[in-house]
Amino acid sequence: MPRGRRGGRVSALEAGREEEAPPAAGAVQSARWASGRQPEAAAELILLRGIFEIGRDSCDVVLSERALRWQPIRPERLPGDSKYDFLHREEFVELKDIFSVKLKRRCSIKQQKSGTLLGITLFICLKKEQNKLKDSTLDLINLSEDHCDIWFRQFKKILAGFSNRPKSLKILLNPQSHKKEATQVYYEKVEPLLKIAGIKTDVTITEYEGHALSLLKECELQGFDGVVCVGGDGSASEVAHALLLRAQKNAGLETDSILTPVGAQLPLGVIPAGSTNVLAHSLHGVSHVITATLHIIMGHIQPVDVCTFSTMGKFLRFGFSAMFGFGGRALAVAENHRWMSPNQRMDFAIMKALAKLKPEECEISFLPFNSSQDLEERRAQGYPKSDCNDQWQVIQGQFLNVSIMAIPCQCAVAPRGLAPNTRLNNGSMALITARNTSRPEFIKHLKRYASIKNQFNFPFVDTYTVEEVKVCPRSNSSGHNPEEDHGPRETASGNCFPWNVDGDLMQVASEVHVRVHPGLINLYGRSMEEMNDSKVTCSCL
Repeated sequence: MPRGRRGGRVSALEAGREEEAPPAAGAVQSARWASGRQPEAAAELILLRGIFEIGRDSCDVVLSERALRWQPIRPERLPGDSKYDFLHREEFVELKDIFSVKLKRRCSIKQQKSGTLLGITLFICLKKEQNKLKDSTLDLINLSEDHCDIWFRQFKKILAGFSNRPKSLKILLNPQSHKKEATQVYYEKVEPLLKIAGIKTDVTITEYEGHALSLLKECELQGFDGVVCVGGDGSASEVAHALLLRAQKNAGLETDSILTPVGAQLPLGVIPAGSTNVLAHSLHGVSHVITATLHIIMGHIQPVDVCTFSTMGKFLRFGFSAMFGFGGRALAVAENHRWMSPNQRMDFAIMKALAKLKPEECEISFLPFNSSQDLEERRAQGYPKSDCNDQWQVIQGQFLNVSIMAIPCQCAVAPRGLAPNTRLNNGSMALITARNTSRPEFIKHLKRYASIKNQFNFPFVDTYTVEEVKVCPRSNSSGHNPEEDHGPRETASGNCFPWNVDGDLMQVASEVHVRVHPGLINLYGRSMEEMNDSKVTCSCL
């Protein structure tokens, strides 16, 4: 709905404290209800009923347990008026889509603390196209102080009942992400919405790689409802790893060898401010700052599977995805050219890795995914996966690349995802192997990720749905030798193999064992299936 016709400087007064009214991202459009299913109103308890001006119409407004409904007050119907029913159709907004309410006042330049009451402003979360969310406003205009106070208090009471919504957040901001835009993204787009929602924040700007990890190991988090990372995939992975390590420590588990880890105690929000934003894109279906922020404000929670990486029985780290071979080598090159811009660095690394493309001789063993009820019951009783299923399968040979992914790994260059058939929380991983082939054929395979064609429709590419994977290089002789480049070293040791784990370089000299743990961490967001299945909850869309 458009804002009220009365102009002037507007401010908001909430609970006796006045603050400047933030500019609306966009008012709810005055379009008649055309799609979506309207909530049943007959059996709902009516909480309040009154008259407000909405847009240019005086409306009969009804507040029930589930929705706010309104329709223009009907004049006497004229005979033969075919437009009457359409123009006076009832519109509604579901209460679960409202995230803030403020009193709307007109203030002159000299008035700093009070002004003429105009009515009430509701702040609403709307679902838009392509999985995006948008913040909007709905103005209920009424000049009566008493009338607006009753409605304002009722809205505040309703909003207080959404206990899943965060009231206090710990913010970790990486100022070096992408083109050093994370600070601007947070203070110009994220913080204003959090203030409108009344969420308290404590912001820490990280100063070096690993700062978030060391901070979350020791800092007090008892007063927070969640942790939010503003940065790229590396920052998000570091914060997730830190929250999970903290959970193991609080549970008294030995972190050198983690077989059955406990879940993180606080949900994690990811504000995409990096170059690829794979985690945010996989979570929301789009890399969009406002969408990610509104999922946090609304308290939408999505359990997400997490992998543990270990070698020789020793725990290495938590992560969502990994690449060995070409993916690891390309990242090793990129890490050695940090002085380049992110896009130039990655393009250069890919070209160099392709120029020196060579396979790794290794043995890959894995447990196929088994979702049978018996297996789930045995796991619930605490049995390790390896003891629940002895159907280990082994493949050997020369591999150009091995991908292990517990999330779809969507991004701008791979809109369908590196593992499009993987889900966020089904207890499985995608194992994708690319055997040795010619360079042109491998390049064709890589190019398919950016198109709508099937990137796996090649004779040298195999895909498996698995629960555990062991990648064992046949010998260390095929490990990267930095002297081949006659330049700077790209790995920590000539006997180590580079792994790309969530965009972070991990050097390992021997077998790597990867296990998936269902729903180990909660992220603020919703799966794309849930977003697509959700009903339109505002008749003004």
